[in-house]
Amino acid sequence: MKTVIIGAGAMGGLFGGLLAASGQEVWLVDVWKEHIETLRSRGLTLEEKGQENLIPIHATTDAASLGKADLVILFVKTYHTEKAVMDSLGLEKEDTVFLTLQNGLGNEEVLCKRIDPKKVLLGVTNQGATLLGPGRIRHAGWGKTYLGELDHRMTERISTIAHAFQKAGIETEISSDIQSLVWGKLLINIGINALAALLRIKNGQLLDYPETRQVMELLVSEAMEVARRKGVRVEGDPIEKVMAVAEATRTNRCSMGQDLDNRRVTEIDVINGAVVREAERLGIEVPYNRMITNLIKVIERTYLQG
Repeated sequence: MKTVIIGAGAMGGLFGGLLAASGQEVWLVDVWKEHIETLRSRGLTLEEKGQENLIPIHATTDAASLGKADLVILFVKTYHTEKAVMDSLGLEKEDTVFLTLQNGLGNEEVLCKRIDPKKVLLGVTNQGATLLGPGRIRHAGWGKTYLGELDHRMTERISTIAHAFQKAGIETEISSDIQSLVWGKLLINIGINALAALLRIKNGQLLDYPETRQVMELLVSEAMEVARRKGVRVEGDPIEKVMAVAEATRTNRCSMGQDLDNRRVTEIDVINGAVVREAERLGIEVPYNRMITNLIKVIERTYLQG
């Protein structure tokens, strides 16, 4: 199976490296020339549990030069999804499968505007990775990856992809209700990312103050009501899960916080902002998610306009 990964950052690099190390044909595609040149000349340095492994891997800045692919995985930031899809159309053949493992809500909708929905798969991963520099990735967290068909079917193609992931050491399960799992991860991001980013603190510090714990609960409760109104089933107690994840990642600076620290555009529109949009469609109010979305967007504008 020829796999092309669009977006060779932390997560794209991690999945690409693990798949390539298992003997599969993998191509990483990214616009960062220095990163791609390092991957081509030296390979991918993957740091895991204090050890470094050098993995030879194919890499390019030009997806159109790769011919056709069996599997295309999107790992770009969500605001680059539409361009990434357009750039990857040349990879498509009759049975090519497009899989999004991106953060947030609604990525598959962007894919389905340009690609036959029958070719689109949705996934969510709890793996963690950090991009250390050109050609260098740290495997920072281990967790399950879930894959699902948009029509909830169990198919041979999704079994093949799951098997390839398992062979690469990526613990993977197939879900007949992938949207509920996407919402489950979304709720965790809603409770942690924007709040920690705004306060310039690490994830675990959110648990150290009654004020931040209360805001976390309010953000997640609003999103849970939106999910309930949409008929999305969310297992367990999402608030307890958010608190547990914040504790488990206590020393981490969340990705949205890193984006603000480095004066980059965030993914707020597909996290808290997605809850605001869905609430508007349902005619309900989500004041805490609206407020935190607006605050992040104002911060973005202060440095983008500057």
